[in-house]
Amino acid sequence: MTPAPAALVAVIGPVEPALLTAWTAHYRRLGIESFHLAFHFPDHVPDAWRRQLLATARELDLPTGQVSTGPWHEHTNTELRDALREQAGPGWHLLADSDEFHAYPASLGEVTTAAEENGRAVVGGLMLDRVTSDGRLALWRPEIGLDRAFPLGGHLTHHLLRGDPRKIVLALSDVAVASGNHRAPGRKPDPHALACVHHFKWRSGVLGDLRRRVESFTSGAWTEQSPAVRSEASRLLRHVDRHHGRIDVSDPRLGFRHVTLDRLPDGWAAEAARIATTWRPPRQDRPGSTISSPSP
Repeated sequence: MTPAPAALVAVIGPVEPALLTAWTAHYRRLGIESFHLAFHFPDHVPDAWRRQLLATARELDLPTGQVSTGPWHEHTNTELRDALREQAGPGWHLLADSDEFHAYPASLGEVTTAAEENGRAVVGGLMLDRVTSDGRLALWRPEIGLDRAFPLGGHLTHHLLRGDPRKIVLALSDVAVASGNHRAPGRKPDPHALACVHHFKWRSGVLGDLRRRVESFTSGAWTEQSPAVRSEASRLLRHVDRHHGRIDVSDPRLGFRHVTLDRLPDGWAAEAARIATTWRPPRQDRPGSTISSPSP
C-alpha cells in the first residue's frame, strides 16, 4: 500500500514574501497538499513586514492561524514545530525550514515506501549551501529565480561553520526529532539514500540576523541550549569580514559547483553518505562547553 502523502510541518520566520512563494510552489510540485505552519516574529521585525508576509501566506492558501512574537529562544522553534506535528496527526511529516528546498532521489511516495519496507521511520538529508556566483550576500528577484540567483552549491555549513549538515527530512508522526531537525534519537536514516537539502540562507540581510543572534544569545536575551548556534554564526561573520563581505567560493574545501533544484548533484549519494557518516560536532560546541574563537 502506498503511504498517504506527507504533511509539511514548518516554523516560518520573517523571510521575504517572494521566498515563501517559491518555497510553497516547490513543495506543491513535490506533491505536498497539507501544510502545517507557525509564523514567529522576533520583536525587531516591523509590523509592516509581518502583515505583508501573512498576507502573502493567505494569498497562497496557507494556514496563518498560529502566529507568535517575541524572543527567538533556541527552544522556540522546537516547541512550535512539535505542536504543529501534533496537529498534523498520524503519518509521514516532511520537516523543512523556510530556506530549505528538498530534492529527493525519487518521488515522495517512493521514498517513504522504501523507508517503510526497510523498517526505517525516518528519511535523512544533507544540507547543500547555495550562494551567488561570486559569494556576495545578494538580493534576488523572483523573476530571476533561486537557481539563477544562487547557482553554486557547496558545504559551507559543514566545512566552514562546523555545523551539523545532517537533516531529518521525513519522519513518521510518532518519532521524536531533535532541535533543528538534525537528528531523531534512536533512529538512523539510510545514509545511502539522503535527500539534498538546498539551503538558501546566504541572502541579503543574513549578516544582520547573525549579529543579532550572537548579541542576543551572549546577553541572555535569547536562551540557548548549547554554544553551537552562536559559534557557527561567529565563524561566518569572521569569514565574510576577512573576504570583504563575501563568501570565498574559490576555497576548495567548500566544494562549490553549479547545481540546480530539479535534480540531485552528480555523485550526490556517495558524497552525502561520506559526510553524514563521518561528521562529528566540534568539542567546543557541545552542551556545557565554552566557545573558543579560533579563526576557521
